Amino acid sequence: MSETLAPLVVVQPDDARSFWQPVPANGFVRCMLASNEIGADTPFSMGTQLVDPGCFVREHVHPDNEEVIFVLEGKGEALLNGTDKVPMQKGTCIFLGKNRSHRFQASDDGPMTFMWLMMPGGLETFFARIGRERKPGDPQPPNFPRPVDVLQIEAETVFGTLPPKA
Repeated sequence: MSETLAPLVVVQPDDARSFWQPVPANGFVRCMLASNEIGADTPFSMGTQLVDPGCFVREHVHPDNEEVIFVLEGKGEALLNGTDKVPMQKGTCIFLGKNRSHRFQASDDGPMTFMWLMMPGGLETFFARIGRERKPGDPQPPNFPRPVDVLQIEAETVFGTLPPKA
């Protein structure tokens, strides 16, 4: 009787699906793994995001997802729960439970790159829908706006509505 092996997947840097991102983050995202694409039992998606100098990932929440952020290069600041400012630098790791608001700001003196792990997955779908396809070696395009239907795209993927500010 032959034993069935679980998936084994290797993704090289230039093999990942990659998307230029609109303002305010700019930069680009590489979607490395998604459980629904590789046959993994545990639902997740994983990739990296480069945020241009002085740019940011806007404040948001994931009502049905947990997320891990691990800074690979650069530095910046996280705004957690709308009030808590936390420095981000190479090696910083942040776990975000469901409905924890978060925002990431790259420092002005260089880009910040972090790995994201979303459980269950779905973030890769959002990035593909709001971004523009990026091929290895492509020059960075001029900054471009978010799609006009970005709120609908968020609602259809992994994003929730932030509570009103007090």
